Amino acid sequence: MTLLWIIIATLAGGLLSVLLAGMLALSVMARFADKMVAFSVGVLLSFALTDILPEAVKLGLPVEQAGWTLLAGLIGFFLLEKFALWRHDHAVSQGHTVDQPQVTMIVIGDGMHNFVDGILIAAAFLTDTALGWATALAVMVHEIPQEISDFMVLLSAGVTRARALALNALSGAAMTLGGVLGWIALDNAQQAIPTILTLAAASFLYIAVADLIPELHNRRNTRESLLQLGLIGAGVMVAMLATSLRS
Repeated sequence: MTLLWIIIATLAGGLLSVLLAGMLALSVMARFADKMVAFSVGVLLSFALTDILPEAVKLGLPVEQAGWTLLAGLIGFFLLEKFALWRHDHAVSQGHTVDQPQVTMIVIGDGMHNFVDGILIAAAFLTDTALGWATALAVMVHEIPQEISDFMVLLSAGVTRARALALNALSGAAMTLGGVLGWIALDNAQQAIPTILTLAAASFLYIAVADLIPELHNRRNTRESLLQLGLIGAGVMVAMLATSLRS
C-alpha cells in the first residue's frame, strides 16, 4: 500500500505542478516569453545557490567535494552543449531543424531535481503516511515557480507550447521513478541524493550564466536593462517564497 501512495503522491507532485505551471506559463505569460527570460535567470540562480546546493551540503556532502562535483557538472554541461551545438549546426546544414541546446539541458537538470524529490517523498512515506503527503504537497508548491521558469526557457528557445508541456511532463515523471527506486533501495538512493542535487544545481547555473544572461545582454537600452533587473529580482523573490513555504 505504501508503494501505491508513493506513486500517487509523486505523480501529483510532478505532473500536477507541471500542469499548474503550464496554465500560467502557456496562457498569461506566453506572450512575454522573451522578456520572462530574466525572470527565469532569477529563479534558476536562486534555486541553485540558496536551495539545492545548500541542501546537498546539509545532507552530508563535504563542501570541498560539493565544489568539485559542481565544477565537474559545469564542465559536463559545457561538453553537452558543445555536442548539442554541433548537432544543431549539422542538422541546419542538412536542412533539418532541432531544438536549441538549452532545451536538452533544462530537461535533464529538472529531471534530476525531480528524481531527488521523488526519493525524498518515498523516504517520508516510509516514515509516516501523513508526513509523506505533507512532503508531496510541499514539493508541488516548491516546483511550480521552477516549472514556470522552465516553460519560459523552452518557449524563448522556440519550442511550441504543446512540446514544452510534453517535455516538462517528461521531466516531472522522473519524480515517480525516484519514488519507486527510493522505495526499493532507500539507503542506496539516499546516498546518491547530495551528488545528484549538486549536478542539478550545476545545470541550472550553467543555463542561467552561459545561455540566458548573454541573451539578456542583446537588449542593452536603459529601459530594457531596468526591466530585466526587476524581473530577475522578481524571480529571486518567488524562489525565496517557494523555499520558505517548503520549509
